[in-house]
Amino acid sequence: MDGTMGLRGLFCLCLVSLLALQAVPAQESPTGSPKGIKKRQPVDTSVNGVVIRSLKVNCKVTSRFAHYVITSQVVNSANEAKEVAFDVEIPRTAFISDFAITADENTFVGDIKDKVTAWKQYRKAAISGENAGLVRASGRTMEQFAIHITVGPRSKVTFRLTYEEVLRRRFMQYDIIIKVKPKQLVQHFEIDVDIFEPQGISKLDAQASFLSKKQAAQLIKKSFSGKKGHVLFRPTVGQQQSCPSCSTTLLKGDFKVTYDVNRDKLCDLLVANNHFAHFFAPQNLTKLNKNVVFVIDISSSMEGQKLKQTKEALLKILGDMRPGDYFNLVLFGSAVVSWRDSLVQATAANLDAAQNFVRRFSLAGSTNMNDGLLQGIEILNKAQGSLPELSNHASILIMLTDGEPTEGVTDRSQILKNVRKAIRGRFPLYNLGFGHNLDLNFLEVMSLENNGRAQRIYEDHDATQQLQGFYDQVANPLLTDVELLYPWDTVSALTQHHHKQYYEGSEIMVAGRIADHKLSSFKGDVRAYREGQEFKTTCLVDEEEMKKLLQERGHILENHVERLWAYLTIQELLDKRMKLKGEEKANVSAKALKMSMDYQFVTPLTSMTIRGMADQDGHEPIIDKPLEDSPPLEMLGPRKTFVLAASQPSPTRPSSNTPHLPNKVTYVDTDPHFIIHVPQKEDALCFNINEEPGVVLNLVQDPDTGFSVNGQLIGKEARSPGQHEATYFGRLGIANPATGFQLEVTPQNITLNPGSGGPVFSWRDQASLRQDEHVRPCGSWTCALDLAA
Repeated sequence: MDGTMGLRGLFCLCLVSLLALQAVPAQESPTGSPKGIKKRQPVDTSVNGVVIRSLKVNCKVTSRFAHYVITSQVVNSANEAKEVAFDVEIPRTAFISDFAITADENTFVGDIKDKVTAWKQYRKAAISGENAGLVRASGRTMEQFAIHITVGPRSKVTFRLTYEEVLRRRFMQYDIIIKVKPKQLVQHFEIDVDIFEPQGISKLDAQASFLSKKQAAQLIKKSFSGKKGHVLFRPTVGQQQSCPSCSTTLLKGDFKVTYDVNRDKLCDLLVANNHFAHFFAPQNLTKLNKNVVFVIDISSSMEGQKLKQTKEALLKILGDMRPGDYFNLVLFGSAVVSWRDSLVQATAANLDAAQNFVRRFSLAGSTNMNDGLLQGIEILNKAQGSLPELSNHASILIMLTDGEPTEGVTDRSQILKNVRKAIRGRFPLYNLGFGHNLDLNFLEVMSLENNGRAQRIYEDHDATQQLQGFYDQVANPLLTDVELLYPWDTVSALTQHHHKQYYEGSEIMVAGRIADHKLSSFKGDVRAYREGQEFKTTCLVDEEEMKKLLQERGHILENHVERLWAYLTIQELLDKRMKLKGEEKANVSAKALKMSMDYQFVTPLTSMTIRGMADQDGHEPIIDKPLEDSPPLEMLGPRKTFVLAASQPSPTRPSSNTPHLPNKVTYVDTDPHFIIHVPQKEDALCFNINEEPGVVLNLVQDPDTGFSVNGQLIGKEARSPGQHEATYFGRLGIANPATGFQLEVTPQNITLNPGSGGPVFSWRDQASLRQDEHVRPCGSWTCALDLAA
């Protein structure tokens, strides 16, 4: 539901999780003025009468759990009302937990509800085709949170957004990624990051894409010692200017904080408030040899840049193979072709031959995904079963595809069953989905069922680097069959504690609850394998050290350990529900929903509603979590501007506003918009709705489930003077907010989850898409509706 956001007089402030930088004062002369610099005139920071008085981002990290608060105070210095926007970007991995707006001494606070209840309460926005949602997918890894409000003359408004995430270790470090783009000069700009890691911080760095190395050295202040690290960025107005005489800001781009912790022990066990977090990332282990099979889609849809970039990535990956590794290549189009019948060692001669094979292979027809995967699995299974020297290697299967199965077995459920049965939990399957013309959810389920994960590869100039980057994460296995175990009578509600492989530069994280009075007997055992030999270690709780930590960090430590457990549990439940159906899926969804409500997280199952403000149509704002493959429908139009109520909202705020409907309905005898069949009659009612091109009409609406169909009109020149311009349905949008299902249909294409992720089919394609839905009949009426384009 992206749309055009160009409104006159609009300013946007946009930020995300941040790292600290600090302004360093210029060298002063004895008189107090900077040497060699003339005194500047005060810089006017207002834009169209609107001033950002302050914009502050505070981030507190405790044992990988990051808590962010973005606060902005905006002043309308004009003598008339102005529209302003609070516009920030946050990581997709984060959960929003609070949002508030304060104006005229009134505070409007978000209220988290289950998604179905929230939609029923605010369904008028969907019925009229308007967009009251505040969060949209933005780019590859971010979400955009934006709200536009009207601020009265000589008034101020304060926005406060809170969100939380667990930082994951990749390539031997934790990253805090920030998008910085206030779009105008800010009187008091500050990013303050406070890090507390009980293991001790081993390194800390900060960089910004919008600062030169010299500027970064002057403006970013960073320090760390022992358990604590700190980053501060506090540029003056002058230091924000894009040039000395400019009224524009240079603060636009990515801000990144990276750090890691000491690894003196093989693992670290943290306990607080009857919850624990167990971190396992052993160092100084030699890399295991691996067996890897690459299963590559060579169907005709891979033509052009995708094929070129895939070959470039494969050539680089093959060049990075170690002599002790074994590998093979499987290509699938209409048929399946293996480079070799079995795994071969990564000798110089074999690698050279494989690279020549990669350079020469060409495209071949449709997409026989099932047979390609089974061939790759068979090669790995045969090697593990018949070659003793390979049985202790870490086996990995990696598939790259850009489309749907169209040849051989095409039923998704059957493919999933076949792959599960063939792998039998012996090694992980990683799926890479190239582009948007595919069902990423299907690839994710397949990977999750087989101890792996799926990732989208974006069609862009850096696709080769994306492929290489993914492979680098799994290229160096250190342990296999890793289990983190705890005394059965001391813990409950464990997060995932078995991992097929542990890779260099990553970290295994387990959290759970500890039974009352069981702390003295609590411990964590680690069991794994290296080249057929068992690897063991035990982590104990240092109660004296825990007391010191609690004195240093207090309730923040207790709160963060528990919320880390809740965050991980919700994420795992959301992944698990993807693999289930029927009652099992409903039960897992209910657990995830309850935890989301208990811990006040905006997840795919919850929404945050804000009472006390409404747009011109009476719609109140909603904060949702966009799904990876379910971006908002673009046809729902641009974001609306909200007006705050004169006083704080009451507990309930019923609205009498009704959806806008066209005011003229005309019968036609040519090509009607609507044909309604009359029950028990052979006749039909045909009529048009005379509205301008671009208008969105609500065609079908289920008030209980939220299922809706919207149609957008397109125009055609009138055939004679004075005749009304003919309009037709040029786009249909089908959506179910409760489940995230969305479909867009045009005369040219059919798009699943349009905007930033879904597959696109032409009317000539043949495909099968499934989603479980329940339709409840209403009485004995049956209505048939035909839409003519």
